[in-house]
Amino acid sequence: MKNNIRFELSFKNISQLDDKLNFCKLNNIKNINIPCKGLIKKDLFNSTIKYISKNYDEFNVTYHYSLYHQYSKNKENSYREFLDFVKSYQSNKNFEILLVSGSNKKKNFDSVHVLADLKKEKNLKVKLGIAYNPYLKKYYNISSERERFEKKFSTGLINSIWFQYGTDIKVLQNEVTYLKNVAKEKKLNLFGSLFIPSKQFVARFKFRPWKEVYISEKCLYALENFFDFTNDLVSFYKKNNITPVIESDFSSSEKLYSVYSFLENER
Repeated sequence: MKNNIRFELSFKNISQLDDKLNFCKLNNIKNINIPCKGLIKKDLFNSTIKYISKNYDEFNVTYHYSLYHQYSKNKENSYREFLDFVKSYQSNKNFEILLVSGSNKKKNFDSVHVLADLKKEKNLKVKLGIAYNPYLKKYYNISSERERFEKKFSTGLINSIWFQYGTDIKVLQNEVTYLKNVAKEKKLNLFGSLFIPSKQFVARFKFRPWKEVYISEKCLYALENFFDFTNDLVSFYKKNNITPVIESDFSSSEKLYSVYSFLENER
């Protein structure tokens, strides 16, 4: 599993990005994800892509393209910019795109609408990843995730599914089974968000819970329970061929060792 995992980078500017890329290079980390949120949007997001393409061709990069954060003027202009983005990099084998609507979906400009429009484009050869939140129906009373997935999948443009983080493996198992039944013979690459438990992570989440991210009280109020759950989640990912995406900070030797130790010691 160690060689297959992905690492999501967080940074505030190109200098910090360069430091983290060099750390990855020194530690033989090849698979990285660049999010599109917080400060990493618009100019910094675009500069990041150019910087990595020019200076670091050894990485396999997945860029998260947030339709919310990259929205520009109106939906027509925003779609044109996304289409240009896709066309510019569709021939780059080390470059993948995870298309996300964003935390606040734009009306008539979310991943469902954009994929429907992309399907109509001629001579466009692209495969995209999409996000999937297994926990919306049970914990947030949002029942549209399966319907939205089927619309996205029907375009024929999807080659990967990226699971939102959460702490209910039974719910995750149900959704993985459902997705595999819909996909049938089509090979989809599966990825799952993973956080290494820590007191700092728990404190931050308690102070400001993330929108539509379910973490049980059991995990939040006993770190030992959180570790037990995460061991179970890593085992589940391994059993179901789901590649972990490390979203915890890993940019020091000590933190990276913690990540690897955790993955190697899973039950």
